[in-house]
Amino acid sequence: MSDLTHFDEAGRPHMVDVSAKPSTTREATARGRVRLSPATVALVAEGRVGKGDVIGIAELAGIMGAKQTSALIPLCHPLSLSAVEVRVTLADPGLLVEATARTTGPTGVEMEALTAVAAACLTIYDMLKAAERGIVIEAIELIAKSGGRSGDWRRGTG
Repeated sequence: MSDLTHFDEAGRPHMVDVSAKPSTTREATARGRVRLSPATVALVAEGRVGKGDVIGIAELAGIMGAKQTSALIPLCHPLSLSAVEVRVTLADPGLLVEATARTTGPTGVEMEALTAVAAACLTIYDMLKAAERGIVIEAIELIAKSGGRSGDWRRGTG
């Protein structure tokens, strides 16, 4: 059976066995955007959001989300993360979220980076929904990964 399938011969789901894979340094970066009106962006930029520091809290939520990835995504291996960095920046028309996750282990950290972005974006939504109901979370995507058998990959380079 291929190590790429998540189902056994009887069709039951199972975790991929990574015990024979070598531990290597692995890194993944993901990003996403929260589209906001100019008025809501101004609230964030001026620190006038009733729930507090949107950017700081979203960055913390992203880190916490990355650490909980295996609890949220079925069949995702729990990883010992070496580092998680989350940056939220003002970017017309809203906020840009970028997260990088690192580990040394037998499997990649793409899901951790993507989960960090999703958690940060959802936190932004939660903190701003009273100010704007039409918030859009969009374009959550992996932009780069390194390490492992498949090597390095960067969006836009094939």
